[in-house]
Amino acid sequence: MNRRYRSIVPIFLFVAFIAVAGCKKKQPIPPTATAPPATAPAPTAQLTATPAVISAGDQVQLSWRTTDANSISIEGIGQVPSAGVKTVTPTETTTYHLTASGDGGSADASAMVTVNAPPAVSVPTSGMSAEDAFKANVQDIFFDYDTADIRSDAATTLSKDASYLDSHPDIKVVIGGYCDERGSDEYNLALGQNRANATKNALVTDGVAANRIRVISYGKEKPFCTESNEQCWQLNRRGGFSMDQ
Repeated sequence: MNRRYRSIVPIFLFVAFIAVAGCKKKQPIPPTATAPPATAPAPTAQLTATPAVISAGDQVQLSWRTTDANSISIEGIGQVPSAGVKTVTPTETTTYHLTASGDGGSADASAMVTVNAPPAVSVPTSGMSAEDAFKANVQDIFFDYDTADIRSDAATTLSKDASYLDSHPDIKVVIGGYCDERGSDEYNLALGQNRANATKNALVTDGVAANRIRVISYGKEKPFCTESNEQCWQLNRRGGFSMDQ
């Protein structure tokens, strides 16, 4: 009996030890550390125009280079590769704007090309009427959309206009302010007035007497071109000259 007891006791103690060990709270497995997501590098952009100053009709070479961008465009040209060269022929002073976008953000770059007007060409006036000579030597100027600011090319034209008027002091002029078809009648009448006044002020600054100049706004009432596109709208955004009879 004692021998059997002595053999049972170790078995019982072993089973009890296993049971107690199984009741202990299991320690949670620590989470596996994960690396933070990589941050995409920010794009870079460079744009140059060579030469930066030209005469009307000359060509310009645009060169650009970008990094870490998947969408690159140049305003007025469209989508372009990440780096390249393109020849353009701007007809007026232009700022080319490049935008590069990628997973890390966006970047932009600009390059300005100044376009000087061609040299003045002397127009012979012998045998021409006074009005024909006026039209040949006094040129209209043009404006950008929704503004009455005098552009650099327009300033050059106005200097030539003023020179002719200075040499013909008996001529009086009417400056008409014109707009394209967009916007209300009232808005365009006000904008046309501002354009006519800005044109007059430029002539006065160049030495033409103010009492020789009369201004009137036509708004969008007398378009020079009737098609609905940018080329046509540009023709209609003008300060137009005529002799004051």
